Amino acid sequence: MNTPLRFNEALLIADRAFRPFQCVAWAPQDGTGVVSISVIDRTNTRLLGRTQLSSATYSDPQQLEDALQRSRDELSRKGFDLAPWSMPE
Repeated sequence: MNTPLRFNEALLIADRAFRPFQCVAWAPQDGTGVVSISVIDRTNTRLLGRTQLSSATYSDPQQLEDALQRSRDELSRKGFDLAPWSMPE
């Protein structure tokens, strides 16, 4: 995948990256293009604190993959089991 990602595509990819948990995303209405993501479990307990992604990061497939993989690695170090995942082609 080499074409720039749209916002909604990036959010769908992020959601899949953290299964079986849920990825919650929000963006301030300040026009900066930054999106924040957190990972929560079924009880709404936050497993991963807020990670901010700039529009340059979430629109670039390689940068998005790197950022998501870092967050997955952090969750794994904390002892959470994630489903296998790879960036879509």
